[in-house]
Amino acid sequence: MTTMKAGTVYRNTMQFCWLKLLVGVLHVLVAAILFAVMAGLSMLSGSKGVGAVMILIWLSLLGIINFIFRHYLGYMLKAGHVAVIAISFRDGATPDAPFRTGVRLVKQRFLTANVYFVIDKLVAGAVKQLQNAFGRLTGMLAGVPGMDALTKLGKMFIDISLGYVDECCLGYTFYQDTQNAYKSAADGVVIYAQNWKTLLKSAAVTVFVVLLLFVVVAIVAGLLFVAVFHLFGINSEGSGIAAFVLALGTAYTVKYAFIDTWILVKMMSAYMSVAPSTKITFDLYGQLSSLSAKFRELLRKADSEPSAAPYTVPTERPPVPSPATLCPQCGASIAEGVRFCNRCGARIM
Repeated sequence: MTTMKAGTVYRNTMQFCWLKLLVGVLHVLVAAILFAVMAGLSMLSGSKGVGAVMILIWLSLLGIINFIFRHYLGYMLKAGHVAVIAISFRDGATPDAPFRTGVRLVKQRFLTANVYFVIDKLVAGAVKQLQNAFGRLTGMLAGVPGMDALTKLGKMFIDISLGYVDECCLGYTFYQDTQNAYKSAADGVVIYAQNWKTLLKSAAVTVFVVLLLFVVVAIVAGLLFVAVFHLFGINSEGSGIAAFVLALGTAYTVKYAFIDTWILVKMMSAYMSVAPSTKITFDLYGQLSSLSAKFRELLRKADSEPSAAPYTVPTERPPVPSPATLCPQCGASIAEGVRFCNRCGARIM
């Protein structure tokens, strides 16, 4: 069990937070520029119908932008960050140059981005079975007075918590590097399933903080965007919708860059503290296979892939110079390629 504190790992990997913030800011900026273009076209036309069409086009373009920024850049940032966090807890020290190290570890562990995407989706699908099981349990309690609101609150808590669980399981693929990534990911899901009570308890306070801070940031950002639109004379019917959407994007960016990262580190700290000592005491592999087709597929791929060779954290090392040749006659140092000694003239074989 590592002695590193979650706060220390968070500070040591802050480079990822700033990179996530940069991606998020670019996302919001592109969305804002597109809205300005659509609003300009709408104002030039002077037609409410054109304005409504421009808003629909803008919302459609946001979906494409979201895919590019969140599902590609965001995924790879997340993978590199998870790798460095896991290595930090495993080795008791954060690697130098966290971002470069994270990229190298992801490439070395998953070989291609496609393998990472496949494992991420399989793990997320398998972990989702915990939420389904919770839903079946609370369904039996639906007739109890006042239980409906409580179960909805509990379901929301589970939904948010499970968003970090799949990352913990992916982190275990870096923590346990002596087997293929599919097998380590499957083991990671089983470890979570056996320790779910402990891990969900540790997430209770942090999830509440996420919701509170997200609402506060969204309200502040919304007021700022409304003020900016008013300052530039943009008072169309769609400006309120745009301010709301951009405020949510800003709040999500702050949450994604800093709040989510803190909770991820806290969750992985709790997870990595129990993972090394967890012993599977019952057939969770069989039970999860019966519940989840995704988990069965994860196990199938684990059986078909060869074991992985252990890897180490890449470090920058200066090239080691080759040893100089010595003259057999006088012992003087001879540069490579020289055939006669500069001191005594002896022939170098």
